[in-house]
Amino acid sequence: MNEIGTLYVVATPIGNLEDITQRALDTLQQVDAIAAEDTRHSVGLLRHFGISKPLLAVHEHNEQQSAQGLIKRLLAGESIALITDAGTPAVSDPGAVVVQAVRQAGIKIVPVPGVSAVITALSAAGITQSGFYFEGFLPASGSQRRKRLQVLKAIPSTLVFYEAPHRIVECVQDLHDVLGGGRQLTLARELTKTFETIHTCPLTGAVDWLKADLNQQRGEFVVLVHPDTQEKAEGLDEETLRVLQRLLQELPLKQAVALATDITGHKKNELYDAALALKAAHSSET
Repeated sequence: MNEIGTLYVVATPIGNLEDITQRALDTLQQVDAIAAEDTRHSVGLLRHFGISKPLLAVHEHNEQQSAQGLIKRLLAGESIALITDAGTPAVSDPGAVVVQAVRQAGIKIVPVPGVSAVITALSAAGITQSGFYFEGFLPASGSQRRKRLQVLKAIPSTLVFYEAPHRIVECVQDLHDVLGGGRQLTLARELTKTFETIHTCPLTGAVDWLKADLNQQRGEFVVLVHPDTQEKAEGLDEETLRVLQRLLQELPLKQAVALATDITGHKKNELYDAALALKAAHSSET
């Protein structure tokens, strides 16, 4: 009887091919097959490194069905690498459905870490406040995007988004209108590629900066909204919000707020409003 295979979740470069790790290359050389988001795209990466393996298409439109096919192959003893077009699978990219199904089937999963656009952007933004909230892509609809931003507005950490070039101007305009013009914004465009740009400015001037040069509206974006330091100084500090969030995980809202009031000394109404915002943010993720 064959031993059960292993699913390797392999991060690949987001631009510069030299960013791939030696472990990723070794893994891709050793597996029996590679499950890729777009096989036409991935074949170029694999050809560059002299890797020739059977490619299996796993994308957002077939992920549930593909997961079952991968499980059958893994149970038959094959080892498979899961990759996306760029970066780490299952982070605003296909892969999470496959990983969940494979885990539920009791099959071993091994992450092979590497490049992540989120961490790459944060490392070069110079944001000194700790902590960040990764949202991924905001809704494409303007009204839904602004509604979501109203929820995220209460989060005191850096907000991190992905955005496509054809929506970047309207997205940044909505960030300004909902979050206010005083917060700092970092636009990280085409990271690790030839025309990489990392630009920081107040939200007030961000749309004008984008419109002044059409080249700055091209490519893939990581959008970082810095914490509102003035609002943070006047409102709830990070430790208070951390305590409140932890209590909300264990207690009903009113009990959590009452206990947080005793622990922190903040006003009950202030904590209640923050608790509602935290719960709304959590419910919209699930």
